[in-house]
Amino acid sequence: MTVHDAAATLPDIRSLQRVCRSIALAEALLNPEGYRYHSYDAHWSETEEVFSMRNGSGDEYDVVFSPVGAYLRGFDHESPMSPYVDGTVWPGILDSVPEAFAAQIDEPAFTDDGVPSVTFCLWRGTGDREWHAGRVDFPGGHPDPDGSGWMLGLLMDPGPETFRSFAEDYYERPVDLEAVRHVFEERPLTPEIVARLNPFASFADVSKEAELMGYPVVPARTSS
Repeated sequence: MTVHDAAATLPDIRSLQRVCRSIALAEALLNPEGYRYHSYDAHWSETEEVFSMRNGSGDEYDVVFSPVGAYLRGFDHESPMSPYVDGTVWPGILDSVPEAFAAQIDEPAFTDDGVPSVTFCLWRGTGDREWHAGRVDFPGGHPDPDGSGWMLGLLMDPGPETFRSFAEDYYERPVDLEAVRHVFEERPLTPEIVARLNPFASFADVSKEAELMGYPVVPARTSS
């Protein structure tokens, strides 16, 4: 599998953004105070929102949602296409990225000493009917040379069942599937859903985080 397989599988921008927000919120409920695999920042800039993955081992990806579309870049630190091999980006990965996304290439959060930390990249403009990736001559003898296959699994198969499998493996505890479905359907967050995913989580705290992500929350109850 390569980034071109991912380009043919990823959902449209609006659907992907909803999935990303749901993944980040579900994980925030499961682990409100600890290190998280995924996060979502609805206020990354005045016009952009970003979904991020950091696995703590040096592998990462980000999806930037902006008025011009979506830009996705990923970095697999064990990939033979890593820029750390010879200090340069693998030919073709970024060569055809449109000017509209040029700022993302040099974004400091996505670079190391000025060199883009990237082994795969995709983009899709708001008017595009598909995702795009550059023409890349991939190294042979590797089933997932750029890391996109294993890293983008939750986005290419964006369902609550897939997230539950990830979460149960990562957090090593049962995860309520119906509560995850509630989140993935973007139904308003309630104290009951929070308790089903994590009985020790504070609804007040996680609801604030949900609102910062742009996720709907039931209105606070007030006494009459």
